[in-house]
Amino acid sequence: MLNGSARRIVVVGSVNIDLMLRCPQLPAAGETVLGGDLQQAPGGKGANQAVAAARLGAEVAFIGCIGDDAFGEQAAAALRAEGIDIRHLQRCAGLSTGVAMVLSDAAGENCIALSPGANQALSPEHIDAAAHLFDGAALVVCQLESPLASVQHAAALAREHGVPLLLNPAPAQPLPAALLGAVDLLVPNAHEAAALCAALPGAESVQGADEHAEALRRAGAARVIVTCGGDGAVLASADGLLHSPAFPTTALDSTGAGDCFVGALAAALVSGHRLPQAIALAQRAAAFSVARRGAQAAMPYLTDLREP
Repeated sequence: MLNGSARRIVVVGSVNIDLMLRCPQLPAAGETVLGGDLQQAPGGKGANQAVAAARLGAEVAFIGCIGDDAFGEQAAAALRAEGIDIRHLQRCAGLSTGVAMVLSDAAGENCIALSPGANQALSPEHIDAAAHLFDGAALVVCQLESPLASVQHAAALAREHGVPLLLNPAPAQPLPAALLGAVDLLVPNAHEAAALCAALPGAESVQGADEHAEALRRAGAARVIVTCGGDGAVLASADGLLHSPAFPTTALDSTGAGDCFVGALAAALVSGHRLPQAIALAQRAAAFSVARRGAQAAMPYLTDLREP
């Protein structure tokens, strides 16, 4: 699946600042609940995945956009501190950096509202300006918090350079057939997989992670991993279905757990792990993250995942 001895991961994606509030329970429609202290931290699916991969030893380069505001400075500094190449993190004059408002409850569940800000400015031209990063890369990682046209352009550039594409289709939206067919590894969660399948012709009645994974593979993605939280993950490939159990943990905060899985999976693959072993490592990393507060702050280092 990967490019020989190449080790660099190119992440094309979003950068946000998370405004986080923990509440006893998530509010229902029209309900006000009293929460704890407001916390502020760097986030965004692209940035989270880049940090997760970098902490597990991968060489990571990032392509994205931030605003010319204090949030942008904070987000850039956080990526730089992780050793991530941010030469192609564009600062967009007159725009605000993306912001995610994250509510989490005592059981570790969360809900998120997102203001994309400068993430919506990421253009094919920005990606072309960083085309040299694709040359000799091992893996390109994208999500859907950036404009779809830019994701498609990154996919085309990856294919042009012979680099495999990992797509985390979140937030879920219908995927053009050409994009789905360009994906070497599609990694949705169970909700996203169901939404993607509902948009596929003839797959509206497909039920369950196994069927969703196989339907998405038949629709064009070479391999599909559906993550199911505490129920583990399922891999659909030409060899059939493979189930990977979740790693035991006590969940405190699920914010960023999916991003941790994706980043850890990417890091494991470029370090030489075969896909089943990479999934198992990603499960361990995600379990580590949900037992701690926050998104990037909860991402593990290699030393955290060593067997006792």
